[in-house]
Amino acid sequence: MSTKRSIGILVLIAVALLAACAPKPAEMTAVLPVGRAYAEGQEIFFMHTEASDANVAQLLTDMMDSPVLLVPSLADAPASMLANVYVFTNGLKGMGPLGFAPDVFDNPPGSVGYSPLRLLNAVTWLDPAAARELKSAAEVLAAEAAGEVTIEQPGIVINMPFVVWAGGKR
Repeated sequence: MSTKRSIGILVLIAVALLAACAPKPAEMTAVLPVGRAYAEGQEIFFMHTEASDANVAQLLTDMMDSPVLLVPSLADAPASMLANVYVFTNGLKGMGPLGFAPDVFDNPPGSVGYSPLRLLNAVTWLDPAAARELKSAAEVLAAEAAGEVTIEQPGIVINMPFVVWAGGKR
């Protein structure tokens, strides 16, 4: 074997040994507060990162004890980029952002129309005493069709990516 070839093999072995002994980069982790809600009848967890409205950003910041950034331009997102979140304004007491039932999302990850950008839909029970927990967008829309709730869209967009959902997690 030639001297050059022997030196080349030794260099490769040395590089491999040094690489194996090098410290591994520290894994980065973060702890983020998440909310609990429903999508298609299943419990999901999500987080709030940005909102197009200052009052909503502050409400969510206070609720989650984590900053939700104000990004007014989210309200300019075209409808094709938005999915819906249904937020209850009255009815059953619970952990929703206004102190009532948990939010309901349409279009979870893996479905046509999934987007982390959510158009806020404020759901109000006409008879708060008759309120019940709804766990899917279909149930919310059926309650609206039955005259049990009204739904208003104030034009607020919130970035709400899912963290854990039926069949998946980040």
